[in-house]
Amino acid sequence: MKDTFRGGVHPADRKELSRDIPLREFLPTGEMVFPLSQHIGKPAKPAVKKGDSVLVGQRIAEADGFVSAHIICSCSGTVKAVEKRRTLTGGMMDCIVVDNDGQFTPAADYTVREDVSRIDGDEIVRRVQEAAIVGLGGAGFPTHVKLRPKDPAAIRYVIANGAECEPYLTCNDQLMRSQAEAIVEGLQLTLKLFPNAEGVICIERNKPEAIAAMKQASYGKDRIRVLDLQTKYPQGGERSLIQVVAGRNFPLAKLPADVGCIVENVGTLYAIQRAVAFHEPLFSHVLTLSGEAVKNPGNYIVRDGTSFAELLETSGGLKEGVTLKKAMCGGPMMGIAMSSLDVPIQKQNNGLTLLAEDPCELAEKETTACLHCGRCTTVCPMGLLPQLMADAVAMGDLARYEGKLYGLECIQCGSCTYICPARRPLMQIFKQTKAEILARKRAEAGGKK
Repeated sequence: MKDTFRGGVHPADRKELSRDIPLREFLPTGEMVFPLSQHIGKPAKPAVKKGDSVLVGQRIAEADGFVSAHIICSCSGTVKAVEKRRTLTGGMMDCIVVDNDGQFTPAADYTVREDVSRIDGDEIVRRVQEAAIVGLGGAGFPTHVKLRPKDPAAIRYVIANGAECEPYLTCNDQLMRSQAEAIVEGLQLTLKLFPNAEGVICIERNKPEAIAAMKQASYGKDRIRVLDLQTKYPQGGERSLIQVVAGRNFPLAKLPADVGCIVENVGTLYAIQRAVAFHEPLFSHVLTLSGEAVKNPGNYIVRDGTSFAELLETSGGLKEGVTLKKAMCGGPMMGIAMSSLDVPIQKQNNGLTLLAEDPCELAEKETTACLHCGRCTTVCPMGLLPQLMADAVAMGDLARYEGKLYGLECIQCGSCTYICPARRPLMQIFKQTKAEILARKRAEAGGKK
């Protein structure tokens, strides 16, 4: 096995701001807002109405189909409304709003552990689905769907993603340091579903404490090992990890299971362990608050539905005399730019990065014509030709972009934009182009019905 993938870049990781700050629970006091779509697939359907009393761990919205996920309440209180609210992308979305009573009364006792030694695969998947677990690495794919590939016997690797390559983010590092045994147990439970698979825990070498903790927790465990990786972005990308572990590439239209792999974030594996062993649904997860504009960076266990603004304010707010230039949900490479912090934290959100300088704004002032240096091609982890892709978009030749240059294979990691000496916004161009092409395909498919 290799220890890295093709291409990639080495941005300043700025993890020193929060890497050694232990996780601590954040208990919100304001109203809680639960979007009905916190996952890939169909939005959930409300299971409560205005005036209903709710408890921590109670299901307040039902999955609407196989590729969907329940919504779980993370506070106790009263349903204030079921209405549209603004979310982190800036759009309006149907949400359940709860008046938080501050008591956090649980719907059940989530401290009682069950013996899971004899539990079978069907029951594991059922509990994962009931717990409303989705991928906590950012995509939000419903986990119960991922755990049911067409041919479980064909799965050769279950990859535990602890790379956390995105700059500034350190919450998974802290989770692995403090909950290594639970994460390993979550991996063991997942391996019960795949009799021919090996569990590989992947961690970048800039997390030595996490590597040591996970090695100790997995010592002597059958079919599990830790693989320490080069520190390079996007090492934690699903496709990058599969390149390293399985030595395989696969088209965008395919899934990791098609090449014999299941990839789960370490936070997801921890949630699986809590769901299966303690019957605890997913209502909280880890998140990093960091950036040069933040007064007190830290790693938190946050409850879904908490306001980003409340988390920042309660933790100490911005540094004195510093103007916030850019807010990102996630890190600066693949994060989502936020126009407002007065929006709810969702299941799959793992970071809030607040910058005193906007690198995109600075780059716009320095943008020049393409220098034809080829650096973008060198660093692309997918082996694409970003220079030619951008030229095709500029000429309006989307057929060439998609068919000849495989533009839809772009994973939008931002490596090309980072390395470009001409400061061209390549990733932004490709992201917009992909959205346009997919929107056209959906419209054409709808017209044929």
